[in-house]
Amino acid sequence: MRRLMRLAAIVGLGSAIFACEKSAPVGSTTLPTKQVVVGFSQIGAESGWRAAETGSVLAEAKKRGVQLKFADGQGKQANQVQAIEQFVAQNVDAIILAPVVGTGWDAPLAKAKRAGIPVVLIDRAVETDPANYATLIQSDHVEAGRAVARWLIEKTGGKAVVVQLEGTVGSGPAIDRKKGFEEVIATAPGVTILRSQSGDFKKVTGKQVMEGIIRAEKGAFTAVYAHNDDMALGAIQALQEAGLSPGEKVLVMSIDGGREAFEAMVAGTLNCVMECNPLLGPAAFDAIEAIRAGAPVPKSISQTDRLFDRSQAAAELPGRAY
Repeated sequence: MRRLMRLAAIVGLGSAIFACEKSAPVGSTTLPTKQVVVGFSQIGAESGWRAAETGSVLAEAKKRGVQLKFADGQGKQANQVQAIEQFVAQNVDAIILAPVVGTGWDAPLAKAKRAGIPVVLIDRAVETDPANYATLIQSDHVEAGRAVARWLIEKTGGKAVVVQLEGTVGSGPAIDRKKGFEEVIATAPGVTILRSQSGDFKKVTGKQVMEGIIRAEKGAFTAVYAHNDDMALGAIQALQEAGLSPGEKVLVMSIDGGREAFEAMVAGTLNCVMECNPLLGPAAFDAIEAIRAGAPVPKSISQTDRLFDRSQAAAELPGRAY
């Protein structure tokens, strides 16, 4: 990827990043170097994890001298589809897409493919012809659910009554984190799911859903499995307000592994977390550079994540990058 001499500063999440082309020296007949332009369609800003992912992509674009056109989908697929169509009309060099849900992408992605614009998916898969995108970079969400379930079985000796707070309905992580968790607990007859309800990956919604479950099922469950940190933190608030001692009387488990989750483990209110690294900017732009250079890129690129419990939290917290 060719460098720029100048790059304008990032002006905010809701707007595009503008940069100047590299100018030829005075008196030279050399033509200016064309800047690489990448469109980034982000789901929104529903969580701290999402904000960290956005920041990673924005920072990496700036570092590499890429003009990034940023579009905040505000949690709506229609907004993301419109953004992709605009990117195609603007003839960008590549598109990065974090899709809100897994279905309904055939038409916009096929349009980008016909235009010769590679699409790099990050953190969530989609149901479409694999030819419609260049690569998918994500964590193994099924394995994340399995890891949490294995921890719960070991911690409780295979006896627990679980409330499951699911992510956004129809999203790949919500589907896969549920699938992996339920696959493993099916091997432990003493572990059952009392209630399973979507909290939309949001802290406030997770708290509201947990409050409703507490009113209906108070005392009937011994563990809460949240598909992300934000819902877990919301659930912890609801449990505390109800006097149910999260982390002690009720085990609380989550996926993502942000700083707030580690702080909650240090405080004793969260028991374990499976990380899901949101800092995908470097990997996304590595893929774009390889694609533009004509190098082969795997259709799927998986991250290696780890599970942490309270015994590891204090030592790990200072080094958390998100």
